[in-house]
Amino acid sequence: MDWKGCKVLVVGLGKSGLAAIELLAGQGAHPQATDSKPLAELPEAVPLLARLGTPFQLQAPEVFRGFDWIVVSPGVPADLPELEQARLRGAKVMGEVELSAGFLRGSVIGVTGSNGKTTTTALAGHVLRECGIPCQVGGNIGWPLPPVAAMAASSREGQWNVLELSSFQLETIREFRAQVGVCINVTPDHLDRHHTFEAYAAAKRRLFETQRAGDWAVLNADDPVTEAFARAIVSQPVWFSLLRRVTPGLWLDSGQIRADGELVMPAGEIPLLGRHNIENVMAAAAAARLAGATLAGIRAAVRTFPGVEHRIEFVREMDGVKYYNDSKATNVDATLKAVDAFPGGLWIILGGKDKGSDYRPLAEPLRQKARAALLIGAAAGKIASAIEGSVPLAACGTLETAVERAREGARPGEVVLLAPACASFDQFQNYEERGKMFKTLVGKLV
Repeated sequence: MDWKGCKVLVVGLGKSGLAAIELLAGQGAHPQATDSKPLAELPEAVPLLARLGTPFQLQAPEVFRGFDWIVVSPGVPADLPELEQARLRGAKVMGEVELSAGFLRGSVIGVTGSNGKTTTTALAGHVLRECGIPCQVGGNIGWPLPPVAAMAASSREGQWNVLELSSFQLETIREFRAQVGVCINVTPDHLDRHHTFEAYAAAKRRLFETQRAGDWAVLNADDPVTEAFARAIVSQPVWFSLLRRVTPGLWLDSGQIRADGELVMPAGEIPLLGRHNIENVMAAAAAARLAGATLAGIRAAVRTFPGVEHRIEFVREMDGVKYYNDSKATNVDATLKAVDAFPGGLWIILGGKDKGSDYRPLAEPLRQKARAALLIGAAAGKIASAIEGSVPLAACGTLETAVERAREGARPGEVVLLAPACASFDQFQNYEERGKMFKTLVGKLV
């Protein structure tokens, strides 16, 4: 649509909201901004709003009145009462990704899933670049990569836009379309926001519901939720599986990754820990192959992939003890995958802000592999109740205390692993800040 002269309210002034304001202003619209935080607590927003002359108001019910168009950032609940009232009076409410759809040139690889989407997105972009295929990477993947709205200006025909997409972003799409959609898995997460697992899964499924005939859906054949997606979409499924041969698609066969019968690479050449990263590689390889990458190019690129910060990231070894940062393990399934990546001897740091999770599935794996669970943050008590009796527990409160306790207790050959199974917002701005703090604390150990 032609946004020139339109009065638009942008709700939420994180990176996505600010990018939406800049995109709208560039199209001649008159954006106005609101956030639940005062402007004094939004230092990144101040210079941009000043440069564009964008008015700001602290979020309140009356702020939403008088706007026919409202753009919400991913962190803003789609069922916010003010948004429901706006819809009732006929206002159009959309997310930053949906806003960007009309301006994003080239084709889209959209990657979602409960766990692994950042690694898969980054790896797919790495493979395309190494194969000489024009692309840019962004979306929900986080700094220093741009949100989708900020990618519109640099998008080009003949180029691939490789986007990480969260359930928060997908629940509001209507016209946004990915020519290649990828869903790695769907396990319980963000139930504090979506309320039910069914609503959460439905948000993930939106990525494929907006596709057309001739598009592709890369799906995990081993996950019953993603497997079911294929029954109700018009795009062509391409499968990946750790357990069985799939057609068309990629699977693991006696330690070898194969694509429609052809050898891609031995799984042992993947420079990332954990069986779940074999899934991530297969998903990224499937998407890259659909975008034109060769199997030889995929193999060479995967072998040089450096990994992503805060994803089972090796920090250091000291006195025979290895320290790993998996701060991005913000739900139970991610933590289970991290635990599975190690043979045992784990001193695992758990806790943070609870997202309505059930922590009981952690009990048996920790009984088998952990020396101790070091509990931090607001969810410590709930986690303790769920896993008590399976592993020795230490109430540490803070990350600093947990690192100190691990340093005192861990012996040569053991591993200290930050894999919290929780969000970070009780004590940190985000999981990146939590991971960086862990690395700083570990780096200072003597």
